[in-house]
Amino acid sequence: MIDNVKYWLDLADYDIETAKAMLNSGRFLYVGFMCHQTIEKALKAVVARDCTDGDLPPKIHDLSKLAVCASLFDLMSEEQQDFLDDLNPLNIEARYPEYKYEIAAGLTKENCEKFIVRTEKLLCWIKERL
Repeated sequence: MIDNVKYWLDLADYDIETAKAMLNSGRFLYVGFMCHQTIEKALKAVVARDCTDGDLPPKIHDLSKLAVCASLFDLMSEEQQDFLDDLNPLNIEARYPEYKYEIAAGLTKENCEKFIVRTEKLLCWIKERL
């Protein structure tokens, strides 16, 4: 595995573990954020694998666009595509106060546990395509 791909996968693995730590500490807003980061970095690993001239993956955070760049979007089930849509707002909007409380209200412990399970399943699926 090339170093660039390993770099992104190592970060994805670190981020899912961070999501679990945030769940255990009750920081539910950051569970969602870290789940987004996990999938973003896993998708960037696929993009990095396909880069022929050592370019870095694009500096975008939209998971659906990254999945298209990775040539995985059309291979995903509708459920997986919908999950990307669920995760997308947790990246940028969680950083801004006008959205933070609205997002946090929907992130209960139960919802966050489900996010982690779904993130782990999608992470596994992406890794299988590497």
